[in-house]
Amino acid sequence: MAGYRIDRQIASFGEHVRGWRMVLGLTAQQVAERAGITRDTLRKIETGDPGVSFRSVAQVLRALGVLDQTVEAIDPLNSDIGRLRAGNLTKKRAR
Repeated sequence: MAGYRIDRQIASFGEHVRGWRMVLGLTAQQVAERAGITRDTLRKIETGDPGVSFRSVAQVLRALGVLDQTVEAIDPLNSDIGRLRAGNLTKKRAR
């Protein structure tokens, strides 16, 4: 069951990537070239293929101008619980 939810979220992520491309008026070829990947790899990202490398996804986000926003979105210090437990960030291991 958990795998199904992850698959749905990866598919939604891919749809959002495609949405950004469309909003910016960029073709798949333009984004692929800017990201230094193939159009096939971009298609895989946009359709939610979980086998695409993290690096390729990051390159596409950079090409779309949303990599910084994405990185900021997962910063634990940008959340109440992250700030509350900020002391845990200095630990070497989670226990």
